[in-house]
Amino acid sequence: MAVYTEVSDEHLEAFLTEYDIGEMLSLKGIAEGVENSNFLLHTTTGSYILTLYEKRVDPKDLPYFIGLMEHLCEQGVDCPLPIHGKDGESLRRLCGRPAAIISFLEGMSPRRIQPFHCRALGAGLAQMHLASGNFEMSRPNTLSMTSWRPLFELSKDRAHEVLPGLAEELERELTSLEEHWPDNLPSGIIHADLFTDNVFFLGQELSGVIDFYFACNDAFAYDLAICLNAWCFEPDTSFNITKAQMMLKSYRELRPCSEAEVKALPILARGSAMRFLLTRLFDWLNHPEGAFVKPKDPIEYWKKLQFHQRVNGPGAYGIDL
Repeated sequence: MAVYTEVSDEHLEAFLTEYDIGEMLSLKGIAEGVENSNFLLHTTTGSYILTLYEKRVDPKDLPYFIGLMEHLCEQGVDCPLPIHGKDGESLRRLCGRPAAIISFLEGMSPRRIQPFHCRALGAGLAQMHLASGNFEMSRPNTLSMTSWRPLFELSKDRAHEVLPGLAEELERELTSLEEHWPDNLPSGIIHADLFTDNVFFLGQELSGVIDFYFACNDAFAYDLAICLNAWCFEPDTSFNITKAQMMLKSYRELRPCSEAEVKALPILARGSAMRFLLTRLFDWLNHPEGAFVKPKDPIEYWKKLQFHQRVNGPGAYGIDL
């Protein structure tokens, strides 16, 4: 989340006439994140999130994202619910951008990840995977393995500016991933971006999951691998096997994993690290001077990738076949 497009009081007041959510009391920009412009909106009926979808989000994908949130809410998953306007539509336009108002979720993202966070996350992820099973829409993963080499080519010639020899290392790893990437794993709708700032807690209980704008159809175990990278490394990038074990155990209690999924975890974790390393590398090298949003360090995911390259099986993540 971030703010790229400013919204004037006049524009917002006119926009709110299309809803039955009361009159505006305040609007405050939310600085976190990198994709869209987000605001905390207070009206006479309560609190909401106003999102303006920026250039990186394809407008053709918005019905999928909005429909998925509505479906998950209906299935009992704690996530934002898009608010429908007086005409029954939840997607509209504001300040030249596609826009939507969604419900406000109570809770906070963890500042310091504890094992209980990982346990709750595993169960929440499994619930989400199961709940999305009968959602009728689909969307391909535009950042799947087949996209990584073209993305790498965009940064290849300048990768040495981040780390000498990085381009050569990534070239070798990409070739290995392309040769060994698993297929035919159990698949469905995945979140694909379940970082700590997209998960809220009240005490030790998970209170909600947000930001479904990378959601797509892909292997469930790949979503688990993304979470291993996002939640189970310490700030010094050492791997915490206790956190991984608790996350995977609580996930498997609700949605048992096949033997093929468990065996694939090391290669999926490498792929997940590569995906976020490459997008961070591109953003780092192409960051406009004076831009509002600070790019994330790609070296963090280079170190995580190196860990996964050294593991000798799923046991390294505290999971047994």
